[in-house]
Amino acid sequence: MVDGVAAPLIRYRTGLTDSTRWEVVKLRADDIVISTPSKCGTTWMQMICALLVFGDPALPAPLTALSPWVDLSLRPEAEQVELLERQEHRRFLKTHTPLDGLPWRDGVSYVVVARDPRDVAVSMAHHRANLNAQVVPGAERTMAGWPEVVDRIRGWIEDDRPPHLNLSSLTGTAWHLRGAWERRSDPGVLLIHHADLVADLEGEMRRLATALGTPVAEAVWPELVVAATFSSMRARSAALAPNEGLGLLKDDAAFFRSGEPGQWRHAFTPAVLTTYDARIRTLLPADLITWLHR
Repeated sequence: MVDGVAAPLIRYRTGLTDSTRWEVVKLRADDIVISTPSKCGTTWMQMICALLVFGDPALPAPLTALSPWVDLSLRPEAEQVELLERQEHRRFLKTHTPLDGLPWRDGVSYVVVARDPRDVAVSMAHHRANLNAQVVPGAERTMAGWPEVVDRIRGWIEDDRPPHLNLSSLTGTAWHLRGAWERRSDPGVLLIHHADLVADLEGEMRRLATALGTPVAEAVWPELVVAATFSSMRARSAALAPNEGLGLLKDDAAFFRSGEPGQWRHAFTPAVLTTYDARIRTLLPADLITWLHR
C-alpha cells in the first residue's frame, strides 16, 4: 500500500497453478485463506480449520471439496467459481500463492504455515516421486532429472528460477515465507510454525480457534485434536490427500509420509548442507532463519 493505493498483485504461474484465478473470487468477510508454501503443512492446516469450522471429526465431504484449491489451473475456472459460491459454511480456501499475489479484504484471515526449509526439501523430494506424471505437467521430466532423493534435494536448493515462475524451490519457499514474516503483525495475518504444531498440537489449535473466532465446545476438543494428528490423517488419506479428484498422486497414504521436524539430518550430505547454508543467507534475513531453524 503506497499513499492509500494498493500495490498490483504479483502473478504466480506454475505447472499446476495460476494466481489470477483469485481475481474472480468474491471474498467473504469471514473467509480463511490458507496461504502456505508446498510441503509446509497446507493439508494439515486445512484439516485443522475443517475441524474448527465444523466442530466434528466426521467431516461432511472430502477435504478438497470443503477447502478448494483456488488457483489450481487443471480444473475449469467456472467449475471452481461455482463450487466456491455454493459453499454455505465458513470458507477456508487453499492456495500456494504468497500474500503479495492475493486479494486483500478486511475481516479475512490469512493463515501461513512456516517450516524449516531443510525439512521442506526432504518432503518435497519424496513428494515429487509420488506425483502422477500422466497428470502433473513436467513431473516426468523432473523425476528423470533428479533420480535420487539427495539429487532432488540439491535440485530444489539450487533452482534459481524466479518465484513467480517456480514456487516449489528454496527460492520460492523463502520468498513466500519472507513476505509473511514482514507482514506478521498485520491484522488478519496468522503466521504459524510447523514445529509448534508438532510440539503442542492442542495448544496451537486452541490459539488458532481464538484468533479465527471459531468457538469449540470443550467436550469436543479431545476428539478434534486426535483427528488432527498425523497418524489419524494418514489413516483417512483417501478423504484427505490433495488428489483433487484428478489423480495427482500415485499413493494417497504416501502423501502423509512424515511430519517430524529434523528429518533433514538423515538426508542432507555435508556438501548439500554447505550449499543450503550459503543460499539461505542470500534469501532470508538472519532473524527469520533463526526462527525457521529452531
